[in-house]
Amino acid sequence: MMLPRPFPTPRPALAGLALLLWLPLAPALSQSKQLTVEEAFLNRDLQPQNLKQLSWIPGSKDEVAYLRPAQKGQPDELLRGSATGKDLTPIVSQTTLAAALKAAGATEPKAFPSVQWRDANTMLITSKNQVYSYDLKTGKAARAFGYDAEADNVDFDPTKTRVAYTKGPNLYISLAGRENEALTNLSGDFEATSAANAPFVAGQAAHRSEFGITKGTFWSPSGTKLAFYIINQGDVTSYPLVNLTTTPASIMPIRYPMAGDKSQLVEVAVYDLTTRKLAKLQTKVNDEHYLTNLAWSPDEKSIYLAELNRGQNHMQFNQYTVAGGGFVKTLFEEKDDKYVEPQHPALFVPGHPDQLIWQSQRDGYNHLYLYSTSGQLLRQLTKGPWIVTDVLDFANGGKEFVYVGTADSPLERHVYSVPLNGGTPRKVSQGTGTHVATLSPSGRYVLDNFSSPVTPRTIRTIAVADGKPQRLLLNAPNPVADYQLGETKIVPLKAADGSTDLYARVITPPNFDAKKKYPTVVYLYGGPHVQLVTESWLSGSNLWMQMMAQKGYVVFTIDSRGSGNRGRAFEQATFRQLGTAEMADQLVGVNYLKSLPYVDQTRMGVHGWSFGGFMTTTLMTRAPGTFKAAVGGGPVIDWRMYEVMYTERYMDTPQENPEGYEKANLLKYVSKLQGKLLLIHGTIDDVVVWQHSLDYLKQAVDEGVQLDYFVYPGHPHNVGGKDRAHLYTKITRYFDDNL
Repeated sequence: MMLPRPFPTPRPALAGLALLLWLPLAPALSQSKQLTVEEAFLNRDLQPQNLKQLSWIPGSKDEVAYLRPAQKGQPDELLRGSATGKDLTPIVSQTTLAAALKAAGATEPKAFPSVQWRDANTMLITSKNQVYSYDLKTGKAARAFGYDAEADNVDFDPTKTRVAYTKGPNLYISLAGRENEALTNLSGDFEATSAANAPFVAGQAAHRSEFGITKGTFWSPSGTKLAFYIINQGDVTSYPLVNLTTTPASIMPIRYPMAGDKSQLVEVAVYDLTTRKLAKLQTKVNDEHYLTNLAWSPDEKSIYLAELNRGQNHMQFNQYTVAGGGFVKTLFEEKDDKYVEPQHPALFVPGHPDQLIWQSQRDGYNHLYLYSTSGQLLRQLTKGPWIVTDVLDFANGGKEFVYVGTADSPLERHVYSVPLNGGTPRKVSQGTGTHVATLSPSGRYVLDNFSSPVTPRTIRTIAVADGKPQRLLLNAPNPVADYQLGETKIVPLKAADGSTDLYARVITPPNFDAKKKYPTVVYLYGGPHVQLVTESWLSGSNLWMQMMAQKGYVVFTIDSRGSGNRGRAFEQATFRQLGTAEMADQLVGVNYLKSLPYVDQTRMGVHGWSFGGFMTTTLMTRAPGTFKAAVGGGPVIDWRMYEVMYTERYMDTPQENPEGYEKANLLKYVSKLQGKLLLIHGTIDDVVVWQHSLDYLKQAVDEGVQLDYFVYPGHPHNVGGKDRAHLYTKITRYFDDNL
């Protein structure tokens, strides 16, 4: 499972930025209010305004819909309109929809419910596990079908007429006339055995959600067939989590495969809803390899899979028949001396079922490749020292492909379109910053959600053909216009290798005085797939960082080598030695801070969570004396105790790389600790298990080293909800008290 971070950030990019970028947020004289921790995390009004339930309407002539909040005594209303028109038309209000649902037997909703579009005139609403359709023409609702109240992992099919779901370790489907039909009957006492600890589970995300896996069920295009994972985790260690809500406390075991130990055995099965027959793909069921990036062929006769060895350095892209599950062929292979990481399923070209697009980092950057189903590479569609970060869909009758990438700058995201015949990509989006986009049903328009360091959010439709804006849907005001914020700048630096470009963000206090000396807090992550410094709202920072600047701190972040969206070499610089290159680059940032006359070198702190917690503790003990105080949350301490899929990609196994694991093991550096260190952990953390920081505490006790410690009972890897304000009050006070 990819190590998460506590502060979600937009997905941006990086390219050549030669000069210092000064990014003032607003005239300081008009701002006076001060942020609080509660406002920073709990006040949604301080986040950029957005449009709720915004989407393209499937089957329409490129129409969009979104929810307009209640106005002038009127209830919430759902609006719709074309991509190019001026006015949007109200189509149903909250009171009208609620009355229709009540008449159909549903519990009357107190607020506008979440809707899904089945087609241009039909919406679906789920209420207490009952699915209702609402006909916009008749204004009437009707019950479509229901599913079990204990259902998890609910997955609608593409036609929105059926769902797959899990209950315990088993998989079920529901549709009109066939509700709560079991597809599996895995052995065991499933009433008493949680799916997290069951020896076999079906329909759930495999491989700890690595390799781009987000779910365990995969509907065919027509919804008449369902592919799904069957996971044998009987040989995976059963790890005890402690439930403190019972008296006495009870055990909540989970299957947790640690690096070097036994891993899951995974299969893919296919169920035909028409014949009610089930078949398994004939993959290597006795091998601890990885099956990912599942894609259906347009005719639903084949399934394509990326199959990766446990060493993660050899991938085969294989085809299987749906009828019987037989192996057909390997279309192509990818190998790397470090690792291969397939993350995206193949996309078939409309009108050309014998052609597909594949994403790969094989040339050092994630790019698009056009293949035939015979396995022939027809052409590489994109190339260059930048990456494709997201794929949208096909346009221009299937002759072009629209994607998001970093060709303009690694700090930005832009929308591009590339001809499938091998032409040059064309930029569609406008405005320096971060564009998050979805493509209209026809492929003619893009719904563009844009932000920049000085633009909270703008949502508009733009034409794919020429990039011209069509309709402005939202121009969000600055939500912190009344607050006194400091100045933010993005700084280009060179990595510790002397040649690689890095980008850092510096936030200085309001009413900044260059003659003063300010304490500094470094916020960091540093791990794979994460980028913190971006050309997005507040330059990727959050309101807690801005609050710390208000309190008189300089707040600093740098994306070191090993972090995301810079290409394969940038990420693989940390291979087999997690913590070393990242630490060297973080120290480059520290040296930059020390060069600033207004930074007090004797009062520097560092904070990070998850991989950032690992890096915080690394810096405090492998570079002792650099920081006066630190707070590390949910830290990995010993990579031997982290999960197989993630750890072995970047470190190989402990048996293959004992020196690397030993060097990264923070238990051996406890005696080096200087300054004040606070470690924080959730007691039911199922990502970085609690034992990591407990072992660190035990080592500190054994060696007579003093440090501070705090736990959040009942919280998993991240501390969420109202307790997040408690967490960051503690972190803030720790720096106030010790810097």
